[in-house]
Amino acid sequence: MLGLSYWFLPLFAGCAWLGTLIAMLAVWTAEGKPHYVEEYQSQHIPFISDIGASGVKPLFIAGSATMVVVFDLAFISERWLRHKGRLAHNYNITEKILSGFAIAFAIIGACGLIFLSIFDTKRYPTVHQSMLGVFIGGYVISAVFICSEYQRLGIHFREHRILRISFWIKLAFIFIEISLAIAFGVLQYQRKKNRAAILEWLVSFIFIFYVWSFIIDFLPATQTKHREHRFPPVKREDDEMAMTTQAEGNMTGGPVYSNGGYRNGVTDSYGSQQPIAQQGSVAASRNF
Repeated sequence: MLGLSYWFLPLFAGCAWLGTLIAMLAVWTAEGKPHYVEEYQSQHIPFISDIGASGVKPLFIAGSATMVVVFDLAFISERWLRHKGRLAHNYNITEKILSGFAIAFAIIGACGLIFLSIFDTKRYPTVHQSMLGVFIGGYVISAVFICSEYQRLGIHFREHRILRISFWIKLAFIFIEISLAIAFGVLQYQRKKNRAAILEWLVSFIFIFYVWSFIIDFLPATQTKHREHRFPPVKREDDEMAMTTQAEGNMTGGPVYSNGGYRNGVTDSYGSQQPIAQQGSVAASRNF
C-alpha cells in the first residue's frame, strides 16, 4: 500500500495552488466579474495579479506561500531520500551538484511568487513584474537542473522507468512554459491583454501538473521504509570497469565480457534502481 508518504508533499502543494486559483476565479465571478482599475478598458479577462490585488490579497499571499514552501520541501526531501537510500543513490558528485542547484533555484522561484503576491500590481507594478520574472525563471531553471540530474540517473539506471517518465514530463514542462512565457510577453507588448491574461492562467494551471509530476518520483520510497529494502550504495569501481571493458570491446569489434560487479559469486545490483530484495530479471537496456 502507498500509505501517507513523501509523495503527499507535491500532491498537497499542487492542490493548494489549484484551490487558490479556483477560489480567486470564484470570488471574481461571485462579485459580478468587476473591471479592475489596473485593467485596460477593452480588457474583460483579468490577470491573476489583478484579482490578487483586490480584496482576496490575503488568500493570494497565503495560497502562494503555502504552495511554494511545501513544494520546495519536496525538492529537499528528494535529495535527502537519495542520500539515505530510500530513492536510488546519485551516481557521482555531479548529480548531487545538479540537485543542489535545482533546490537553490526552486527557492529563488518561491521567493519570487511570495514577493509577487505581497507587492501587488496595483501599488507596486514594477516590483510585481520583476518578481513574476523571478518566479517563472527560477522554477524553469530549477527544472533544467533536475532534468539534467534525472537524465544522468537514467543513463546509469536504465531499467527504472520512473526516472525516464519523470525526465520527459519535466522536459516537456520546460519547453511548454518557455513557449507560453514568450507568447505572453509578446501579447503584453502588443497590448492584447485578454489573450495575455488567458495565457497567464494557462501557465499557472500547467505549473500544477509540473508540481504533481514529483509524485511519481517519490513512489519508490513507499517500498523502502525498512532498511533491508533500501537501495544499495553505488559501487562505481565495478561499473566503470564494466563500461571501459564494453567500450574497448565495441571498438575492436570483439565480444564484451563484463560481470557487472560480482561479489562472493552473487551478482550485485549496484546498477539497479530497485532494492536488492525486490529485484528480478532485468530486461535489456534501452537508450534513455
